[in-house]
Amino acid sequence: MFSLIKKALNIFLRRGINAQNQRNLQNHSMSVLASNCNGAFILHDLQSRFNSPFVNLYLTPQDFIRYLQQFDYYRTHPLRFAEQASNYPIGYLDDLTVHFMHYHSAQEAEEKWQSRSARIDPDNLFIIMTDRDGCTYQDLLAFDQLPFKHKVVFTHKPYPEIASAFYIQGFEDQDCVGDLFEFSGWSGKKYYDQFDYVGWFNQGPH
Repeated sequence: MFSLIKKALNIFLRRGINAQNQRNLQNHSMSVLASNCNGAFILHDLQSRFNSPFVNLYLTPQDFIRYLQQFDYYRTHPLRFAEQASNYPIGYLDDLTVHFMHYHSAQEAEEKWQSRSARIDPDNLFIIMTDRDGCTYQDLLAFDQLPFKHKVVFTHKPYPEIASAFYIQGFEDQDCVGDLFEFSGWSGKKYYDQFDYVGWFNQGPH
């Protein structure tokens, strides 16, 4: 009962937070490339269009960084699928593995990947990664060196020497951040609300 009351209160309060963020958002055409679901949850909260294929899927930090290091090559490379050996489709961009864990079929995954890849705006890119899924310190350094103006990696502890790292409080006893789209208390706020993503997006084209 206690958890149900907390969830109901958070859902109610979240509506106001989302509405305020939607009013404050000025950049409505950004392309968000995220290594996991956080980007999609943020865009859903903002009621913004998915202008990239990085929705309902994940890549390991290593593959995500390699995608970004050869951005022009991978974003136009054809996607192929192996025979489904897991509960969800797994696609391959050359040597990169894409886990489409919230898709029912390879056909659905490929259709969404192609249509959303066509929407990517290279001049309005925002890159999001987290320090989970096997992320190493060397991966954080490699991410920080990527030649993109707007990039952030959410970490479970401070890394003052890494300019793109943003410390999310609440996961200090773990070895990485948890699910940042979960509510962090009783206020309707989620863990990723510690980062001003609306102000960040508004730094791009209007």
